[in-house]
Amino acid sequence: MIEFCGLFCRKMEVNGKSLERKVSLKALQLGNSFSCQICVIGFLCGVCLTSLFLAALTSFASFQFSPSSSSSTSYFLNALTARECDSRPEVLERMVISQNLMEVQVNKQVNSIYSAWSTMLNKSITGEANMFSQNTVTGGSKVPRPPHLDNCKLTSEANRILDKRAEDGKLPPWTMWKGFLNNYPLSTKDEQQGYNGHQPITKGAYPPWIKGSDEENYPLTRKVQGDIWVHQHPVNCRDPDVKFLVADWERIPGFGMGAQFAGMSGLLALAINENRVLVTNYYNRADHDGCKGASRSSWSCYFFPETSQECRERAFELMNEKGAWETGVVTVKENYTTKQIWTGPIPRIWGIPWSYMQPTTEVNGTLIGYHRRMDWRWWRAQALRYLMRFQTEYTCGLLNVARHSAFGWEAAELVHSMSLSDHFEESYTKDSRSGIEEYVWSNHEPWTPRPLLSVHVRMGDKACEMKVVEFEEYMRLANRIRNRFPHLKRIWLSTEMQEVIDKTKLYGNWKFYYSDVRRQVGNITMAVYEGSLGRETSTNYPLVNFLMATEADFFVGALGSTWCFLIDGMRNTGGKVMAGYLSVNKDRFW
Repeated sequence: MIEFCGLFCRKMEVNGKSLERKVSLKALQLGNSFSCQICVIGFLCGVCLTSLFLAALTSFASFQFSPSSSSSTSYFLNALTARECDSRPEVLERMVISQNLMEVQVNKQVNSIYSAWSTMLNKSITGEANMFSQNTVTGGSKVPRPPHLDNCKLTSEANRILDKRAEDGKLPPWTMWKGFLNNYPLSTKDEQQGYNGHQPITKGAYPPWIKGSDEENYPLTRKVQGDIWVHQHPVNCRDPDVKFLVADWERIPGFGMGAQFAGMSGLLALAINENRVLVTNYYNRADHDGCKGASRSSWSCYFFPETSQECRERAFELMNEKGAWETGVVTVKENYTTKQIWTGPIPRIWGIPWSYMQPTTEVNGTLIGYHRRMDWRWWRAQALRYLMRFQTEYTCGLLNVARHSAFGWEAAELVHSMSLSDHFEESYTKDSRSGIEEYVWSNHEPWTPRPLLSVHVRMGDKACEMKVVEFEEYMRLANRIRNRFPHLKRIWLSTEMQEVIDKTKLYGNWKFYYSDVRRQVGNITMAVYEGSLGRETSTNYPLVNFLMATEADFFVGALGSTWCFLIDGMRNTGGKVMAGYLSVNKDRFW
């Protein structure tokens, strides 16, 4: 068929363009399908029958048409049908070979784009270059911007402005919109006409790290997040009335990251109840070579600090003053009991919003409307959302690597399919960026193939704490979601067990993405497994999976797992509350 189309296009001389230039990538892919080949054979047979009919018709009309006209028509039809109506194996083989050659050529071009992005990403990680500051690769060929990767440097700089009070002590420039519009340069005419687009809106504004409306999050999420930020960022950290709670992250052997997050949520509750500013200190998970300089051994390696630098410095100064200890201006984690940290009273300055949380979690086919400790479910979600409100450039880079590994090839295919358009080629080769690209579209999140379902399978030594469920049950729930949303076919899978990864081969109707990391074989403790990976890897890869799960469209997990419990909380303060949550068990507070 490809040879036939090429012959026909050449005879018609359509602008002198090659077939590859005019045929879209989708058409090329469809050309390899069995159904398409059947259509081709049917079409060619139709041409054969038509030629026989026309031949008979021209013979019958030979009294009216000149011999030269009749012979030329017959010649064209004979030449056409002799080439394409031949169904011999060698002819069909030539057709398949021709299609395969074109597919190889397309794959080569897609791989070229993907490889160029990989090179640029590696250079940006090592600090050699900013991958968004150039769009050329070796040989001078143009490469479009990778849609699945974030401009970590630019995003971090913009968020830093949104996380700092103005010089006069006013709130950051939180507005009713998001993105980089605050950086848009106003013209003289705009200023003369009194346009106040850059002025923050105090009434109705909400923290920019909150996604969705109030109805798409836990009750009062937007208000609570703004109030926590104000509490943690006093105007004057040296005011005698400002008190502090300085706490290391939990580092008891055997405590996972989920337990550390839950423990710090309890300490933040204590700080708010006692009108103290929480200052986090040593974080053992960040004690590795990936965290550079002052961010080593600090939460600030992965996320923005929980308070301002001024308050951190003031708190550490007070820890060296005996009077501060005696008057209680500064306290530490050891001043509180384990019960106070883990199950103590949560802040009630917002009333009891957990009492009207809507049931969106299903266990064993039943929506859970009420359970014990609903107050802690609501509060831990709020505390963790605040602590993870802005990712650092380092964390953003980790997510870039994960997305490129998982979605990079698909992104390259999309970009290449667009590059078949002459207009697209001309547009992305231009060096200049328009205002809407720089100030409006730049806020959009990196491309992810959607819809996406996140599945977290917790097995192994977790059996000592909860009912462990096999992978098949997780997939049963995944298929339940798919029955309602048939366009769902992608799963981001996170698990520590290799046997779970191996079982994905049994589900050919799903496309799985997962981190490329060595997993457990056999039943060993999580502590031993993480020790074998090293601190940097054992921290980075689960954290990436955690963040990907919070951004996925749907989620299947185990409520008996603290990790899943916290993922659910992050989703319910990230605009995903109405997506629901299907759990394979109901351990713990249920």
